[in-house]
Amino acid sequence: MRLVRRRLFWRIYLTLLASLVATALIMGALFWFLGQAQRELRPDEPAHHRWPPVISLYEADGRLVAAQGKQIPLPEAEPSRHWAPGHVLRVDLPDGRFALVHFEPPPGARVRGIIGVMLFVVFSVGLAAFPVTALLTRRLERLREGLQRWGETGTYAPLDARGDDEVALLARTFNAAAARLDALLAAQKRLLANASHELRSPLARLRFAAETAPSAGPARDEIVRNLGEMDGLVEELLLASRLEHQAPARDRREPVDVLGLAAEEAARFDAIVDGAPVEVLGDLVLLRRLVRNLLDNAARHGRPPTRVHVAPRDGGAELVVSDAGAGIAPGDREKVFEPFFRPGGIGEDRGGWGLGLALVRQIAERHGGTATCEAAENGGSRFVVRLAARLEAERSVRRRWTAPRCAR
Repeated sequence: MRLVRRRLFWRIYLTLLASLVATALIMGALFWFLGQAQRELRPDEPAHHRWPPVISLYEADGRLVAAQGKQIPLPEAEPSRHWAPGHVLRVDLPDGRFALVHFEPPPGARVRGIIGVMLFVVFSVGLAAFPVTALLTRRLERLREGLQRWGETGTYAPLDARGDDEVALLARTFNAAAARLDALLAAQKRLLANASHELRSPLARLRFAAETAPSAGPARDEIVRNLGEMDGLVEELLLASRLEHQAPARDRREPVDVLGLAAEEAARFDAIVDGAPVEVLGDLVLLRRLVRNLLDNAARHGRPPTRVHVAPRDGGAELVVSDAGAGIAPGDREKVFEPFFRPGGIGEDRGGWGLGLALVRQIAERHGGTATCEAAENGGSRFVVRLAARLEAERSVRRRWTAPRCAR
């Protein structure tokens, strides 16, 4: 996985090596076709007797006396010029004559030499380029790790922005954008929390006045019901704000009997409960809200009977709440966990899903678990919540605490 994450490093490094190999191949081809491997004609050049020589004997005035093999022509210019192909050696004799000796390398010797030089150059440059490329991409890797931590924890630690190159400029840009975004989110959360808190007092007074009004009737009952819904929504907004502001480590963790908790809440909704006892390590208040929201959703949008099933699952617990309603369209089963989602065809009188299911998923993830919506066998809806085991929950909470999702 480490190699996969460092794709940029290997891309830069391999591109450098490929460019080097291509350059070496081009230069090798030029050496081959232009005969760059020859040597200069010098009197003191040593002979290589392991190669069969071609010899031409000349008089001092340049007349050919004898030749072994193909005649070696005299140079048209000074003897220091290059002769091709192969290596030519001039040997001056005591009587004034001279011999030209041509050493032709055996087939393949020149190719092997060029390949050897190319491999040596590629290896040397590749060895030197490795730390340089690693230094270049290490800063980008740290930048990626910092952004990944921000996405996983919701807490942004400023990136290392030392230097004046493009990577440092990118880090400074990210730091400025993250600081601005954190400030905006913090202001939004404070506004939501303060507004929700301030709404509770007047709502409580209005509800008390409506319930104690001397004239009873359908109008008063409707007012009381609507005020109750508003009070419940404000409570959910406050809970959502708390979940966004408070780190999971500050939750009160204790062993919770999921089956017993489900039975307590199901009694309020006349739901059927079955399953096996199973304990998880979690916040009792939050888990109670999770079960209550699932049952309230089934009572509101489904039809009886509502069934609750609890069972051990992978060392943790699985909680399933199903109803016999019309069900949820496949395309909406993920959207119902979004705050205030209202599918098509649902009137204002029935309301949308509010924050209830969004809180269900948030609480489940806070306990290292998941929340999903499926189709029930009888055509209704089936909500499945899986909670992590005791030991795994403590590790998962920190991984799953993300940036705000409910405050939109």
